[in-house]
Amino acid sequence: MQVIEGDALSVDAASLVPEPRQIIANLPYNIASPLLVGWLRHAASFERLTLMFQQEVAERICAEPNTSAYGRLSVLTQWTCTARIIMRLPPEAFTPPPKVSSAVVSLTPHAVQPDPALFSRMEALTAAAFGQRRKMLRGSLRGLGGEALLARAGIEPERRAETLSVAEFDRLLGVVG
Repeated sequence: MQVIEGDALSVDAASLVPEPRQIIANLPYNIASPLLVGWLRHAASFERLTLMFQQEVAERICAEPNTSAYGRLSVLTQWTCTARIIMRLPPEAFTPPPKVSSAVVSLTPHAVQPDPALFSRMEALTAAAFGQRRKMLRGSLRGLGGEALLARAGIEPERRAETLSVAEFDRLLGVVG
């Protein structure tokens, strides 16, 4: 075993070990989401990721459309991976016990992955769409083309981001200029 000292947000995890690669980690909750997004950018490099998150974050990762937990993290994760919660842990499972419950999420990357430029475009699209959750898409996506963009994708402009499926976000991404 080798211990690598460094900033977890800047380490290229895929370069540390040969294929097939897996990441199994109990993540620091304060940087778990940025770590996950960084690994999702390179999901093709991994066979599987088994990660412990604060339960609320795990539920957002695996959330379905039309739920309060569904958001940008749900779309980015499910666009690149199959995600499921495989274990829930109460605070008492740890010493000292944290103030929150935890959950372990299994992520299996899809066989086909977006290239880095396309992933960046999806990040921008989801950031705009979910930036003001209660806004209709015609308003939240105004800077990306608004109603014309939505019409090209066949999506009603009165809908809100949390009602779009991952497939609809992918379709929308395909028409973003």
